[in-house]
Order: sequence, then C-alpha cells, then structure tokens
Amino acid sequence: MWPMPKCGFVALIGRPNSGKSTLLNRLVGQKVSIVSDKPQTTRGRLLGILNSPDAQIVFVDTPGVHRPGHRLNKRMMDAVYESLRGVDVVLHLVDASESFGRGEQYVVDLVRQTDSPLILLLNKVDLINKGRLLPMIQDYQDRAEYDEIIPVSALDGDNIDVLLEALSKRLPEGERLYPEESFTDQRERAMASELIREKVLLHTRQELPYSTAVVLEEFDESKRGEGFVRITASIIVDKPSQKKIVIGRSGSKIKTIGIEARKDLQGLLDVPKLFLDLNVKVIEGWRDRDPLLDEIGLI
Repeated sequence: MWPMPKCGFVALIGRPNSGKSTLLNRLVGQKVSIVSDKPQTTRGRLLGILNSPDAQIVFVDTPGVHRPGHRLNKRMMDAVYESLRGVDVVLHLVDASESFGRGEQYVVDLVRQTDSPLILLLNKVDLINKGRLLPMIQDYQDRAEYDEIIPVSALDGDNIDVLLEALSKRLPEGERLYPEESFTDQRERAMASELIREKVLLHTRQELPYSTAVVLEEFDESKRGEGFVRITASIIVDKPSQKKIVIGRSGSKIKTIGIEARKDLQGLLDVPKLFLDLNVKVIEGWRDRDPLLDEIGLI
C-alpha cells in the first residue's frame, strides 16, 4: 500500500526585506510575489503552492513585520497575525547580514507564541563570513525554542533541499487541496496590478516612498481568444510631487514602466498583444481610506 501524500500550510514570517518573496518564488519555481529592495513590498496574505510527487506545500507569504501606523499598515499586520493561525509549520526568516535589534526581537516574541513547529531560516548567508554562523545559531536558539535552524540563500538556492526535507517531515498526511497545476491562489487581475507596482518600485527607487498602489480600472479580455488583452490601470500616489516623479521628464519614466510592465503582463496572460494604459492619480491619505484599501484587495 502506497503511503498517504503530505499536504499542509507553511507561514513565512519575517521583518521587511528578510527575503520572504525571493524565497517563495524560489520554492514555487514561479513568480508569485513581486520583489523589491523597498520595505513592505508585500502587502497582503498570498499563497504559493509547491507540488511534488508526494507532497503539496502551501506557503503563506506575509507582509514584513513592522509597527503599524496607517490603516494600510494595520491591515498588513492583521494579515501577519492571521497567517500564524492554523498553519502546520512556521518559517521565521532572518536577514543574517543584518545586526540583531529590537525589530527582530519583536518578531522572535511573535513567533514564540505559535503552537506550530517553528523553523528559523538564516537567509542571505551568501553575504556573510561563515564564521559568524555558529554564534548566530546559538544566539537565536537561546532566544526561542526553534525545532530546527537552517542557513539558506533564497537568492542562490543554498540549502533549499534541506529546508524542503525539514518541511516534509513535519507536514501532515492528506490529499492535495489545490489542483496539481496550481502555483498560487491569486487571480490574474491581482497579479497584473502587482506586476505593474513592481515596475513602479523598481524605477522610482529612493525618489518615491513605498506609499504607492495600483488599481486596475479596466481588464478587457473579450478578445483574448484572438491573442489580445486591454488593461487600464491607475498608479495611486499621496502627493502631486510624487506624481511628477512617476511620470518623469517628458513622460520618460512612466513610458519605461509601461514598456517593462507590458512585457511581463504578456507573459503572465500568455498573449502576443497587450495594450496597457497607465495613469497617475493623486489621492492624499489613501493609506487610511478603507474603501480604496478594499478595492486594492487588502482585507
């Protein structure tokens, strides 16, 4: 008799820029979560699904743990707290290249409250002297009762096989919850708006705070069977000065954002032709407006 397959949920918890999105994309083998060097890039709870012959692992990516200020930030932290409930394993990601501080202690105190098996991932070990690892491992083990501590590099893939083996040992037996071809629970429209936001973050760098959002105004796939999709999207910013930054001199920056986003969207939607119309809207205080946060999908 064949053994039952494994299936379960694994939460990814960590501070902003600890590498959760990079790790998720590496594990799933698909671009599920957008990646940026800006803090709080991931804003909501999203799933990445890894299928293997004997297991289905559903990873729950969460926003970086931070002190909430605006309504946006409160909703982001609510997504973190919710993700800690009812999962089979919790992965605490740490940027091993950064010094331990009060922010990391807050995450340690948070994950210590879980009843699920707890694994610490010391990420970005490719950036540190390996002689620092053993003292770091001992330091974290003294702070919380981790079931396992694994040094990894989400960027290079170091020790990802060790991580998957550790997860497989701790997942319950059960049938797959999602079709075998699934790699995320996100709808195409949500992924499309996130791909556009990724390009905005990439091309504004330090000029623009992370206080921007993307809302799809139109997603016309009536001619998708003919290989054509039309998308109209609004980039939301807080101030008129930020609008000028996104548009750029003579519209150069928004043109670049549009060209790169269009290429990625064609790949996502698997169409040879795609029309993308981008607008920039100023909505002061949008991070505290619940109806807009609902529209973005932060519930």
